[in-house]
Amino acid sequence: MSHIFPRHTRALPPRAVRGEGCYLYDETGKAYLDGSGGAAVSCLGHGDPDVIAAVQKQTQELAFAHTGFFTSEPAEALADLLIQHAPGDLDRVYLVSGGSEATEAAIKLARQFHVENGQPERRHLIARKQSYHGNTLGALAAGGNEWRRAQFDPLLIGVSHISPCYEYILRDAGETAEAYGLRAAQELEDEILRLGPETVMAFMAEPVVGATMGAVPAVAGYYQRIRGICDRYGVLLILDEVMCGMGRTGHLFACEADGIEPDILCIAKGLGAGYQPIGAMLCSARIYVAIEDGSGFFQHGHTYLGHPVAAAAARAVLGKLTGQGLVGRAAGQGERLAAALKERFGQHPHVGDIRGRGLFQGLEIVEEREAKRPFAPEKRVAPRIKQAAFEAGLICYPMQGTRDGRLGDHVLIAPPFIISDAQIGELIDKLSVAITRATAG
Repeated sequence: MSHIFPRHTRALPPRAVRGEGCYLYDETGKAYLDGSGGAAVSCLGHGDPDVIAAVQKQTQELAFAHTGFFTSEPAEALADLLIQHAPGDLDRVYLVSGGSEATEAAIKLARQFHVENGQPERRHLIARKQSYHGNTLGALAAGGNEWRRAQFDPLLIGVSHISPCYEYILRDAGETAEAYGLRAAQELEDEILRLGPETVMAFMAEPVVGATMGAVPAVAGYYQRIRGICDRYGVLLILDEVMCGMGRTGHLFACEADGIEPDILCIAKGLGAGYQPIGAMLCSARIYVAIEDGSGFFQHGHTYLGHPVAAAAARAVLGKLTGQGLVGRAAGQGERLAAALKERFGQHPHVGDIRGRGLFQGLEIVEEREAKRPFAPEKRVAPRIKQAAFEAGLICYPMQGTRDGRLGDHVLIAPPFIISDAQIGELIDKLSVAITRATAG
């Protein structure tokens, strides 16, 4: 009998025993193509010898040193490399253990920045509906994933939520993409004015929305308008790249595709590539100086900040992403994956939209394609796709509630950057079987 507390007590998973390249193997020897990188984590695949060697070496030298007393060489080296490649004037790195910790830190830093600047009235955070920023209470409050929020709502801080930039559903007939983007962004200014510009501290968003909506990028011009609105009212722009960052979209930082620079940026998942639990919050020099010249103390912290072994693993991962052309490979293989998805599913009666960037692609599943009508939630199409794909030997990331937290289904595809052309074909074939089985009848 297992004493593990599983994610679902009525759906006990098989035991994974080995990983190699783009595959995971269970205790029976069955192979599973990791078509979602877990949750967009395993960007380098499984069993990478360089990252394993970096972890082993660091463990032998220094496994742990609390940041209340020490910094460490791997943490310093990782921070230097991140800032070397970071957009804009991002200048400081706060190393944490995962994505939820990164977004929690970002929210608290945004608040403390304004307090240090003599604007304690700035307390409101604005985010977007159908977003996901993590499962801790602050991050959950910022997120707009209604299904995850529902039972914990009485415990959550108040956060305003505007509409996402969701062209497939929210762009009007006859409306240009540019006009739609400006209209969607205008909701931010309207909400700032409603709350009172002097009371708003930050706006948080995912450059490409991941788990909740399935790889939805913004239309061109949307984020430039968002950046301008934030600047006009002194509101900090926090970008959550926990899922879409670290090369996943074909850019090391996902916001590069939108031509914008955040004040605070959150990363995780692909930063450690699954070899160690690690995340990071990056902030601009302006924000850091406000703390440095003020109290000098960021009132936050966790035990495993800047963990040397985790930092060494991430340094090895980032070195491969930036020094071995793997971000470019994600872009190239992403084009091949997108083309293969469109060739197989572009006219599929139950695939309404195919979207994404790089090796971060999503399919929206519908009951009726022309009307964009979703399946009834009771049909549980996304869970059925997940199960059918798993039986076929494919790991993918389907979710329900794509449209509004209740209606809609999608499948997120985010394989390792090392995926071959043949493995893309295998992914497409197995996904086709799963979608056919789940939507039949």
